Amino acid sequence: MDQEQALWQPSSDRIANSPLSRFEAFIGDRVGYPSGRPFEGYLDLHRWSVTEPDEFWQCVWDFTDVRASRDADNVLADGDRFPGARWFDGARLNYAENLLDRQLDGVALIGRLENGERREVSWSELHRQVALTAAALRESGVQKGDRVAGMLPNVPETVIAMLATASIGALWSSCSPDFGVSGVLDRFGQIQPKVLIACDGYYYNGKAIDCSAKIAEVASRLSPAATVVVPLLDVPVAKTVSWPAYLKAQQTPSGSAPELQFEQLPFDHPLFIMYSSGTTGAPKCIVHSAGGTLLQHLKEHQLHGGLAPGDVLFYFTTCGWMMWNWMVGGLASGVTLVLYDGSPFYPGPETLFDIADEDGINVFGVGAKYISALEKQGLKPAKTHKLKTLRTVLSTGSPLSHESFRYIYRDVKKDVCLSSISGGTDIISCFVLGNECLPVYEGELQCPGLGMAVEVWDEQGKPVTGAKGEMVCVKPFPSAPVGFWNDPDGKRYHDAYFASYDGIWAHGDYAEITSSGGMIIHGRSDAVLNPGGVRIGTAEIYRQVEKIDAVMDSVCIGQNWDDDVRVVLFVVLKEGETLTEELATEIRLAIRKENTPRHVPAKILAVTDIPRTRSGKIAEIPVRKVVNGETIDNTESLANPESLSQFKNRPELES
Repeated sequence: MDQEQALWQPSSDRIANSPLSRFEAFIGDRVGYPSGRPFEGYLDLHRWSVTEPDEFWQCVWDFTDVRASRDADNVLADGDRFPGARWFDGARLNYAENLLDRQLDGVALIGRLENGERREVSWSELHRQVALTAAALRESGVQKGDRVAGMLPNVPETVIAMLATASIGALWSSCSPDFGVSGVLDRFGQIQPKVLIACDGYYYNGKAIDCSAKIAEVASRLSPAATVVVPLLDVPVAKTVSWPAYLKAQQTPSGSAPELQFEQLPFDHPLFIMYSSGTTGAPKCIVHSAGGTLLQHLKEHQLHGGLAPGDVLFYFTTCGWMMWNWMVGGLASGVTLVLYDGSPFYPGPETLFDIADEDGINVFGVGAKYISALEKQGLKPAKTHKLKTLRTVLSTGSPLSHESFRYIYRDVKKDVCLSSISGGTDIISCFVLGNECLPVYEGELQCPGLGMAVEVWDEQGKPVTGAKGEMVCVKPFPSAPVGFWNDPDGKRYHDAYFASYDGIWAHGDYAEITSSGGMIIHGRSDAVLNPGGVRIGTAEIYRQVEKIDAVMDSVCIGQNWDDDVRVVLFVVLKEGETLTEELATEIRLAIRKENTPRHVPAKILAVTDIPRTRSGKIAEIPVRKVVNGETIDNTESLANPESLSQFKNRPELES
């Protein structure tokens, strides 16, 4: 692509002062450039990072200053086995120590609630609170390998509880408090936590939501050794201990905290248990390692995100989405985290930008749907906010539309690196993401992650550029799961990622590598439409529908019809709009103009809501199943399962 086509170009100063440029110089000094001269651009660096993984990951370890009590005997063993490769054998470290042991003054956490409450936690106070919590957990019987579960909002106590758990070598697992009882038990019931930490309630969209009854039922079913309640609403919960009392019991008579002990553990010691969405059955429990998570996040935050000590990082997320774990890992880079819990649109759509100005956010992360909603509501922060400190906007959760790319540069800020990123809970990180040293092209993710051997394969299993296919990773990487919980023979883990190609990670994204070296995600492979045998990514249709001013949201699925599949589009309209034949024609023409006749929906129907997962992703598979009369195994993973009723037995789909 020509530079003239780029929406944004980094300045020479930004490139020169970036952590990535310093890292390239570090490589030259430490191991020498492979060609004897500096890398010829990012793709050259990436090529080296995947062909020489031992040298690359050791350089990342050293450059980011990983704290370890014992160095590894070797970086990569059994590198030809995937799964089965072993990273940094012999190393001993602790995840929490790496996040806390930066000896920084100033603020570590800024906690904000939608009711206006704001509080700061200094680095020293964070260390103290973690020490108290770790002592309390040990007194409750928590040991290395035990599980601690959090049903919590995005508040400082959640970060503190996770770090205390990790300091002991126990495993942390969390979900957001908006899950129903069944959704919580579907997850935590599989891992049998020793301690449950929950909140008595939370605020959302101007309402206080009482969780006391839910806590009581969940605790009675899980029977943990202790149930600790963080008092956000000050609602009493029977048979529990309050968070302040739980910690106060560990204070010395003078009010100080006991010494914080960091268990020194292998690189692949389990740290987090994450969960698949659960839209096709019981959620899978994905186990991630302390070392792999730490090293991957250090790489992504510093080399791709440009974060440095003292920077301010924000991501709008719940504690049930991997972006919470990703954001909290920023502490290892010495950054201040802004934690927000509540609706991003309360009391108005400008809320998060108000916070960006007030707290001096440098890297601002949100979901793609949030950006689209801002544009639909006509918000123009470039005119209403200063955003002086903002230098990077991150977007994930679903492909960012061309319209949203243009919206950011037109109505938010011209000089900002807009990075659409993609990975997932499966790897607790990204396969494809941003780079402040590269231009931004409309509709594209900027680059594959360093050390991630990402390719797109056609139906014959051959790598292709400029054509659509399956996104795969052809070599091991440190943040691959150590396995699934309760999967002793590894079969479920293998079937989830390696069943399609032996020794190759198939991620389930339908994608395309561009001529610039970036990537376009066309949708999930399992949601690909196949009318007449032609594969169509749903994102190709959503990009065109988003251009229609009358449409607020949409979901596209394939309906089984006459021994084939026909495309059906459901739309949510703006208030006051109706789905007339003229509007349906406008939608079809917009889709046809930029795509093929196969993309044009056979049916367009109106609904009032689109089902989404709790992390905000469109739930295409449940809609497809309802339309085709199939059984849905699990709706607890949906934020709004009641919306599915609008898609059932529609008479318009019978002809």
